[in-house]
Amino acid sequence: MTIYLFRNRVSTDAGKNGGRKGKLRALTRRWRATRAGLLRAVLVTAASALALCGVAFVSGYVWFALSLARDEPHLSVKAEGVVALTGGSDRVLDAAELLARGQARRLLITGVNRATRSSVLARRLPVSRDLFNCCVDLGYEALDTVGNARETRQWAQVHKISHSLIVVTSNYHMPRAMVELSAALPELKLYPYPVVSEHVNLADWASDPGVIRLIGGEYVKFLGALLRVTLRQNDGDPDLGPLRSNETASE
Repeated sequence: MTIYLFRNRVSTDAGKNGGRKGKLRALTRRWRATRAGLLRAVLVTAASALALCGVAFVSGYVWFALSLARDEPHLSVKAEGVVALTGGSDRVLDAAELLARGQARRLLITGVNRATRSSVLARRLPVSRDLFNCCVDLGYEALDTVGNARETRQWAQVHKISHSLIVVTSNYHMPRAMVELSAALPELKLYPYPVVSEHVNLADWASDPGVIRLIGGEYVKFLGALLRVTLRQNDGDPDLGPLRSNETASE
């Protein structure tokens, strides 16, 4: 009798232990299934987010490429000043022509190479030497578009340009230039004058690898400028570097 009771107890305990192990295995399988489901959901969400970002980026590139000027404008406005952002000789020549036509009373060429002599520019620009000496300023400090904006702001303050400014730069560079200059000179009315280069055919924005790289790179920089300006819109005035006019430039 004793042996029977002992065996019955052992078999009962073994059944209980087996039941616990079965429940534990079931819980383990359920947890693994739940974890796998969560992992799949996270991966699907991440893939969807990346796909949406890709679509948004490509759509933004298409919008950016199509928004660029294909023809130079017939600008009739008269402004207090005109600024040319260096990077191509056409920009400087067009800005000088605006000055010569009386559409601005002063011209800043910003981002001039330090090796460039003012006497050389005076001979190449379509303005008289007297007009060059009185009304053309050369900025040697800017190294990029942010520097162009800072240099332009100081120049505008020095020469009391407080209402209007014509901005001359390449058509593909104009959106970023306007973002930077608008942030540096929020009180001025800016008139864009996009220069169309014969070396860049914007009609090939979707087919020519070189044009795609150029516009795509400029689009990325434009987005970066927008983000930086938005994040810093409540900051104080930017630190401005010195400006050297043609009167003090090396001859």
